[in-house]
Amino acid sequence: MLGYLLNRVLLLIPLFIGITLITFLVIHLAPGEPVEMQTALSPKVSAKSRERMREFYGLDKPLHVQYLTWLKRLSKLDFGRSFAPDGRPVTDKIKERIPVTLSINFIALILEFGLAVPIGILAARYRNSAIDKTITLFVFLGFAVPTFWLSLLLMYFFGVKLGILPISGLHSLGAEKMTPFAWLIDTSRHLVMPLGVATFGALAGLSRYTRSTMLEVLGQDYITTARAKGLTERVVIFRHALRNALLPIITILGFSLPGLIGGSVIFETIFAIPGMGQLFYMGVMSRDYPLVMGILVIGAFLTLAGNLLADLTYAFADPRIRHGRA
Repeated sequence: MLGYLLNRVLLLIPLFIGITLITFLVIHLAPGEPVEMQTALSPKVSAKSRERMREFYGLDKPLHVQYLTWLKRLSKLDFGRSFAPDGRPVTDKIKERIPVTLSINFIALILEFGLAVPIGILAARYRNSAIDKTITLFVFLGFAVPTFWLSLLLMYFFGVKLGILPISGLHSLGAEKMTPFAWLIDTSRHLVMPLGVATFGALAGLSRYTRSTMLEVLGQDYITTARAKGLTERVVIFRHALRNALLPIITILGFSLPGLIGGSVIFETIFAIPGMGQLFYMGVMSRDYPLVMGILVIGAFLTLAGNLLADLTYAFADPRIRHGRA
C-alpha cells in the first residue's frame, strides 16, 4: 500500500506542473492586459507610463521567463501581489474569502449527498414507477435550468415579490449589533437562496448517477441470491447493494473537493457573496494574473488531491488495484 501511495504522489508532481503551465499560457494569451484594463478609462495616460507599468508588473519579459519567475515564487508558497490598485498579497485576499466559501460549499455538499443518495436509491428501488418518473422529471429540470436564471427567478419571487428573503450579501445592516441567535437567523435567511441554487443542479445529476449505479448492482447475481435466501428488501438494499453502489460515488466526492474552495462564480456574483467565486470573477475581469493563478492553483491542487483520495479509497476497498492486478 505504501508503494502504491508513493507512486501516485510522484505522478502528481509533473501533472501539477503541466496544469500550471497550460493555465499560465492560456491566461496570458487571453485578450487584454492588466495595464490596458487599468488605463482604459484614463485617456491621458501616456504610452511611456503604460510601458513603465508593464515593467513594474514584469509583463515586458518573455512569457517563459514570467512563468519561471512565478513558479519560483510558488515553490516558496508565495502567490505574489495582486495587480489591483491596492497591491495586496494574493494570499491575504484568498484568506479573507476562504472561510465564507468553505462554509457555504461544505453545507451545500452535505445537502447534495444527503439528499441525492436517498433519492437515487428510491428511484432505483421503484424503477419505472410513478415515483421514478417524477424523480426523472426533477432530474431533467435540474439539468435544464441555468443557474443564473434560477438565481434571478428566486430573487424576484422570494426577495422582490414576496419580500420574505434577502436577495444579496451575507448579513443585514447592523448585523454586528445583533445577539448571536439573531445573527444566526439573519445569516441563515441570507443563505437560503444561494444554498438552494448551489444544491439543485448538483442534486439532479448526483441522484441520477446514484440511480444508475444502484440499478447495475441490483442486477448482479449475488443480489438475486440474497433475495432467494428470504432476506427482506430493506436488508438487500441497504446492507448488500448500497455498499457496492456507493463505491463510484467516492470518485464524485473526490471531485467535489475543489468546489469547497473554488465556490461558484455564478451564484456568488449574483447574490453578492464575498467568496472565492466572486473574487475569481473580479480577478478575471481585471486581468489580475497573480490572483487568478493563485485561485486556479489551489483548485488544481485540490482536484489532484481529490483524485488521489479517490484512488486510495478504491485501493483500500479493492486489493487488486493497489497490487496492480486490476
